[in-house]
Amino acid sequence: MGRAFEFRKARKMKRWSAMSKAFTRIGKEITLSAKEGGPNPDSNLRLRMAIQNAKAANMPKDNVDRAIKKATDKDMADFKEMVYEGYGANGIAVLIETATDNTTRTVANVRSYFNKCNGSLGTSGSVEFMFEHKCFFKINPEGLDVDELELELIDYGVDEIEGDDEDLMVMGPFTEFGNIQKGLDEKKIEVIESGTERIPHDTKTLDEEERKDVDKLLEKIEEDDDVINVYHTMSEED
Repeated sequence: MGRAFEFRKARKMKRWSAMSKAFTRIGKEITLSAKEGGPNPDSNLRLRMAIQNAKAANMPKDNVDRAIKKATDKDMADFKEMVYEGYGANGIAVLIETATDNTTRTVANVRSYFNKCNGSLGTSGSVEFMFEHKCFFKINPEGLDVDELELELIDYGVDEIEGDDEDLMVMGPFTEFGNIQKGLDEKKIEVIESGTERIPHDTKTLDEEERKDVDKLLEKIEEDDDVINVYHTMSEED
């Protein structure tokens, strides 16, 4: 799962980079995290995670500070995190995580993307069950015994560790995020990057022609400023 996860993440980040969206999305995550749990990363686990990811993406510190400060703006009062679900062409399930100050605008936009690409927006719960919600932590493996580490972290909720000599990916259920972070902190293991991922239980392979409508849909969705993450059940290209 680790390498497959890295492939999906690299593909997503490549799209974000092409659209110059990475800093915008990370900044929004920082702001939402600070709004939810306060501006101190020592007491706000989600904010600490977002700042780690900003560092991993080489986001300037000034950008991080501005994003944290923005959490106190009046305009942030109505911001909500919403999940939308639907089907693209050829029965591909699509799940979209958003952060928006206008749900009417966001749902209208998302519905239009599906309609324009031979898909349809579904109801809550219509495709979420097709994905496993996981959390991940990328760590430096130097000086670590992987087998021993895995045994030590099982009690904190870790169910898988994969990687190589350059980096390790520690993974577990989304609900165990806080416990796993606590375990890594207690063992003084530095986290390079962390986050969550929705991994499809099954994927569907499409030929080049069939992929066109789905790729077009994903691109339209990812270009929307309200969108944080997009997940789908289409098999990735080799």
